[in-house]
Amino acid sequence: MGKRIVIVGAVALGPKVACRLRRLDPEAEITVVDRDSLISYGGCGIPYYVGGDIPDIEGLCSTSSHALRDPEFFRRSKGVDILPRVEALGIDRQAKKLQVRHLDTGKEESLDYDKLVIATGATPFKPPIPGADFPMVFTVSNLHSARDIKEKISKGQVEKAVVIGAGAIGIEMAEALTDLWGIETTVVEMADQVLPAALGKNMSRIIENQLEKNDVKVMLSEKVEEIVGDPESGVTAVRTGSGTLDCDMVVMSAGVRPNTLFAKESGLACGRSGALLVDRGMRTTDPHIYAGGDCVELRNLVNGENMTMPLGSLANRQGRIIANNIYGRASKFKGTVGTFCIKVFDMAAAKAGLTFAQARDIGYDPVHSLVAQPDRAHFYPASKLMYIHLIADRKTRKILGIEAIGSQGDAVKSRVDSVAPLLQAGIDVDEVCVLETGYAPPFASAMDIINNAGNVLDNILEGKNITMDPVDFIRAFEKNEIQVLDVRDQNEIEPFIKKYGKRWMNIPQAELRDRLDEVPGDRPVCLVCGTGARSYECQVLLSQNGFDNICNVQGGHAMLLATAPKFV
Repeated sequence: MGKRIVIVGAVALGPKVACRLRRLDPEAEITVVDRDSLISYGGCGIPYYVGGDIPDIEGLCSTSSHALRDPEFFRRSKGVDILPRVEALGIDRQAKKLQVRHLDTGKEESLDYDKLVIATGATPFKPPIPGADFPMVFTVSNLHSARDIKEKISKGQVEKAVVIGAGAIGIEMAEALTDLWGIETTVVEMADQVLPAALGKNMSRIIENQLEKNDVKVMLSEKVEEIVGDPESGVTAVRTGSGTLDCDMVVMSAGVRPNTLFAKESGLACGRSGALLVDRGMRTTDPHIYAGGDCVELRNLVNGENMTMPLGSLANRQGRIIANNIYGRASKFKGTVGTFCIKVFDMAAAKAGLTFAQARDIGYDPVHSLVAQPDRAHFYPASKLMYIHLIADRKTRKILGIEAIGSQGDAVKSRVDSVAPLLQAGIDVDEVCVLETGYAPPFASAMDIINNAGNVLDNILEGKNITMDPVDFIRAFEKNEIQVLDVRDQNEIEPFIKKYGKRWMNIPQAELRDRLDEVPGDRPVCLVCGTGARSYECQVLLSQNGFDNICNVQGGHAMLLATAPKFV
C-alpha cells in the first residue's frame, strides 16, 4: 500500500503537487478535495477573460493542448482523484484524519492521510462598507464571479462602474471594463498612488497617467463610505468623502485574506498576516502537513521578513518542492523577492524587491536612481523609451529593489528578471554597473539601461549627482521655489520658453562653459535635459566652478513627460 496523500485545494498548487507526486511515486494514493466545482484554472487570467482577450472561460481551465482540466481529466490522464464540492472542516492531527463535508449532500466523513497538503488559497477581502452585499457588487474571486461579471456586461446592463482599490487586480479589471466594453470606469484608492505596494511615487504616476489617458478616472487618497442602492435592484452609486459617483456595477479589489481558519483551529501556526507559517521545505509546524500558495507566508529574501505573495507562478514552484519532499527528496523553497509584472493598456510595469517607502519603513536608508533610456539601441527603428527605478541602501550599497515601465512588455520584464535572482545574493550597485546582458541593436543598447541605472545610482551615492525627483520638481516649480536651467538645444525647448518664460532658462550644454556668469547664484537651480545625462555633465561642470546650489532632475524631460504630461 502506498502513501496516502490528501490535498485540500485544486486550483494551482494542489494539482501541481498531485501531478508531480504521481510522476515520482506511482504507488501513492492521491486524493484532492476542493469546495468549488471548477478546478485547476488560471485565476490570474480572469481580467483578460472579462476583457475579451480570452474568448471563453474554458480557456482558463484547459491545457496547452486544449484538454479540459476537470476531475475526469485528472483521473484518466494523471491518475489523481479529485473530489469537487468537498469542504475541509478540520484536522485531527494525532489520528491523521481530515474531516470534510460534501456540500451537495451534507454528508461528513474523515479522510485518512499519511501526508496532508493545504492549498486553500486566499479570498478577496470585502471591506465593511454599507451596501457591500447589494447585487452588482463583485469581487474577483473565482471563475463563477468572472462569468457573472462578463454576463452582466455582455447583456448591456453596465454603463458605469467603480473599482475599489488600485492594486494589480483593480487596475486589470479597470482596463478590462474600459478597453473592450467602453464602460465609464472610476478607480477609487485610499492610498495616494496606484499600485502602492509595488511601485514608488514617480513610477506609479506613469501608470496613473496611462489609466487616465485611456479614459479610466483615478481618485486617490479617497475612501468609499457607502455603496448606494437596494437589495433588490442593485447599486446606483458609490459615495466617497468628496462626492457621489453614479454607477451600475462595483468591483472590489481591496486585497485578499488567506483561507486558513480550519488549519489555524487545528493548531497550526500562522503569521501576522493570518497565513500559515512554513519552513523552507514548505512544512507547517506539523511535520506531516505541508502548505503553499496564497495561504502561506514566505521569507522575503531581500530583508528577511515574512510576506505573502499571491501568485500562481510561486504556487506552482512550491508545489514541486512539496511533492519532492513528500516523496523523500530534500528540496527547499528559499523564499521570494516579490517579482511582479502587469500590463496596463499598451504599457507594462514590473518590479522585484522593495519599494523606496518599504525600504525606508523597515529601517534602511534608501537611495534611488530614475533613468529614462531606449530599450533597444537608440538608432534602431523599434526602440521605445523605458523607465527604470533602482533602489539601494546608502551605507552598504546593497540593491534593495528595481522597478521598470515601458511600452514593450517583454523588454520591461526581462530587465527586472535579470536583477531579481541576484537580489537574494545581496548584489550591490557596482555589480549592476557591470552586469552582463546580451547585446544586439534589435534588443538592447551597448550600455544597457540596467547598467546606466547602476551608473546613475553610483554617482548619486558618491555625491556627484545631486538629484531631484520629477514629482518633487513639479511641486517646487509650481511654488516658484526653483529656477530651471534647460541645457538642451534651443529647438528642443521652445514650447517651455513660450509657456514659462524667464522661469525656464536655456543655456545649451555646448555653450555653458562660456556662459557661466549667466547661471543664477542666488536661488536653487534645477538642471533639465532630455533624459538626465547632459544635465549631469553640466552639473559636474558647475560644481567644479563653485556652484553649490544645483540639482539634476532625474530622468530629465522624458521622465517629466511620463509623470506629468500636462506640465510639459
